[in-house]
Amino acid sequence: MKKYAEITGWGKCLPPAKLTNDDLATFLDTSDEWIRTRTGIEERRVSAVGTSKMAVVAARNALAAAGLDAEELDLILVGTCTPDEIIPNVASAVQRDLGNKTAAAFDLNAACSSFLYGLHYATQAIRTGAHKKVLVIGAERLTRILDWTKRESAVLFGDGAGAMILEASDVESGLLASHVTCDAEARDVLSLEFGMSFDRFGFDGIMPFNFIGQEIFKRAVKGMNTAVERVFAETGLTTDDIDSLIPHQANKRLIDYLAKMCNVPEEKTVINIQKYGNTSSATLPIAFCEAVEQGIVKPGDTIVSAVFGGGLTCGAGIIKWGQRVTPIRDNTETLPDTGETALDLILPLYQGTKAAWEKRGDE
Repeated sequence: MKKYAEITGWGKCLPPAKLTNDDLATFLDTSDEWIRTRTGIEERRVSAVGTSKMAVVAARNALAAAGLDAEELDLILVGTCTPDEIIPNVASAVQRDLGNKTAAAFDLNAACSSFLYGLHYATQAIRTGAHKKVLVIGAERLTRILDWTKRESAVLFGDGAGAMILEASDVESGLLASHVTCDAEARDVLSLEFGMSFDRFGFDGIMPFNFIGQEIFKRAVKGMNTAVERVFAETGLTTDDIDSLIPHQANKRLIDYLAKMCNVPEEKTVINIQKYGNTSSATLPIAFCEAVEQGIVKPGDTIVSAVFGGGLTCGAGIIKWGQRVTPIRDNTETLPDTGETALDLILPLYQGTKAAWEKRGDE
């Protein structure tokens, strides 16, 4: 009998500190109108703690929704491009803090596509019988890697985490079809030059963040269009069979385009970019959580998702939700509020980078 990877738990973590467009305008040459009309973003969250801490909160909420204990997990997969450190991985910190002793644990970096990539491979692991209960997380602390002097990219991103529990099931559910790919010829249009080639001895406080918006948009449209067509062809479904669209939250214009392409009306398109900005790998699971909480996702619904990210990675999936949309246990754990405002957290980063650029200009 064919095995499916049913989504039985869902959870999110959103830092309490909010950075509004008006806050950004206090130190950048921008305005609320400039940002909203170009991106749809009104505010974003800024975390005072590392990626793994947010991932753990999201994971605990997902476990609560599924009614599982952490020791029942046999695989923990974390999608992120902003790990706390290079070694060890974020997934091992999640495993430790959840109290799990035996699960396999690893990170996956496909940038903004990481969560869908994670669902894709976790689903295959369950279908082959290699794993039975899998925790998939998307978590990012992007505010720590941005160049806050660059308006074009600084206004786009925020912090957060989301998670899902996948369990082996005989009932048709979960990720029914998915297609993931990478347009590597354009890998440099979205990149952060900070890795093993990085000269830590010559570091002057600037981490060059390359972001060529128009080229990213063009290739994202093409890549997601192809991926969506592939999953429709694989399942034999059409746009008439789709109950809702839950896409990567990168840009309101791109989401509108994708909704038009999938023939999904506005009321069935999940959009929360206005509240959180682009949280990279976390956008998809956070959006799913909110869609379930708000009653947009109903028992047995068929959902289409599409993503793109640095690499340029890309993908799409068709998900059939199970019969449960109510968490078994309370799944509303949050991070403690440190009392720091978003500006308290961001202004030192802005001032340090600005000083580094000025010093470089003087040399």
